[in-house]
Amino acid sequence: MFARLPSTRKAIACIFALMSFVWLAACEPMAPGTANNNNGQRIDPNAPVQVALLVPGGSGAGTDNLLASDLENAARLAISDLNGIRIDLRVYNTGADPVVAASVASQAVNDGAKIILGPLFGEASNAAGIAVASRNVNVLAFSNNTAIAGGNVFVLGATFQNTAKRLVQYSGRQGINRYAVVHGADVAGEAGRDAITTAVRNNGGQVSSIESYPLSQQGIVSSARRIAASTKAGGADAVFMTAGVNADLPILATALPEAGINPAITRYIGLTRWSAAPQALALPGLQGGIFTLPDQGMKNLFESRYAAAYGNNPHPFAGLAYDGIAAIGALVANGSTNALTKQALTSPQGFQGTAGIFRLLPNGQNERGLAVATVRDGAIVVLEPAPRSFGGAGF
Repeated sequence: MFARLPSTRKAIACIFALMSFVWLAACEPMAPGTANNNNGQRIDPNAPVQVALLVPGGSGAGTDNLLASDLENAARLAISDLNGIRIDLRVYNTGADPVVAASVASQAVNDGAKIILGPLFGEASNAAGIAVASRNVNVLAFSNNTAIAGGNVFVLGATFQNTAKRLVQYSGRQGINRYAVVHGADVAGEAGRDAITTAVRNNGGQVSSIESYPLSQQGIVSSARRIAASTKAGGADAVFMTAGVNADLPILATALPEAGINPAITRYIGLTRWSAAPQALALPGLQGGIFTLPDQGMKNLFESRYAAAYGNNPHPFAGLAYDGIAAIGALVANGSTNALTKQALTSPQGFQGTAGIFRLLPNGQNERGLAVATVRDGAIVVLEPAPRSFGGAGF
């Protein structure tokens, strides 16, 4: 996949060279959801509420079928926790095809669905939202792609915007105000770059430089000295990276310290979850750096309950299905016929989910309570826990 590395980087290449950019590619931005006057279906709170769950089964890929099963399991686990709130869950396979997703979404509404949960991939979610926009049905997609958010589409996945805001606000309280932004030269990297620069500027910081690199091992290594020179020339307090721990981060977090950016002097900040690959915690550039984590107590509770119910650990995305059902159930429990309207879905107090508190925003995006963590001697240390309510520190 990559050109051969110098010997000092060879071990990292062996661990990470086979990792792919599949997840990022699956979430490439598509056209935004259609603007419309859709508000959401009215319901009978005294009758079962029909919810359509759109999962990526049927694509022919075993991983998609496994994820489809985990999403359904998590949704049914959430239903079992609703204490008398009746949800009529109907499951539909979409594969990864946006044409199929649009057709299935329309069929689900024909079958009586009042709201749609899913699909997973950005393009499929966008297609499903457009297909049912004129039917006055809201879509809670599993995507994290904010380019498709808006209209009748809400994204449940953790977003770059939310993560960047949390990290910039925390860093500002630590005296970090000037940021060198370093991103991969692809759609996901550019989306991350934009989220970081917006968060910095909205919170009183300064972007001292912006540098990109090609998504290849040799491209990253060749770019390191240029990035280091720009970082030093701009007087950056921190290097804010979009790199993924299972892709470009291991190479970048080795190449930049070797190029002269000392993490003990210039803080390294990560937009992605460094804990996703424990091997990465030994990388020199990550020591003392900061990144975000979900509420670990809630995450561990969900995973243990899922394993007890189904005999295996859930896919990392499975909790999104639980979150969607939990939000729907909490709103239906209020007894209002307008429980699934935009106004109800975007309630400021939000919901409790599998990774902590979250709320849906009128623009179709979301906010999630995140912890801030660092790496010390190869171990994760939480610096500031995830908030348990909206309005305080962390938002």
